[in-house]
Amino acid sequence: MNEITKVGLSHKIAAMLAVALIVVGVVAMPCFAFTGDVAGAVESTWNDAKAQIIQITNNVIFPVIDMILAIWFFVKTGTAYFDYRKHGQFEFVGPCILFVCLVFTLTAPLYIWNIIS
Repeated sequence: MNEITKVGLSHKIAAMLAVALIVVGVVAMPCFAFTGDVAGAVESTWNDAKAQIIQITNNVIFPVIDMILAIWFFVKTGTAYFDYRKHGQFEFVGPCILFVCLVFTLTAPLYIWNIIS
């Protein structure tokens, strides 16, 4: 390697190191437990973000899970019916489990926050 390549390589490494340190400094989330009270820091963070978490969970996550379970329930019920037509025996276990899960996720926003908070 000649001198110019060595200098260019060291500048590239220094630049990559500087960018990595800047990214770590910007992205790293400090834990504001100055007194050593980590539990208090976690609790205050939860209290600050609780309203947003509850709103997103109730308006986005639970409806998505409900839709997936509802589609899966109807598909499983349909396939169980076609198996019944073919073999003469209706398999209740799959549709029943999916129905119970669907009822659980439909009613979860009513009581889940009392358990968690």
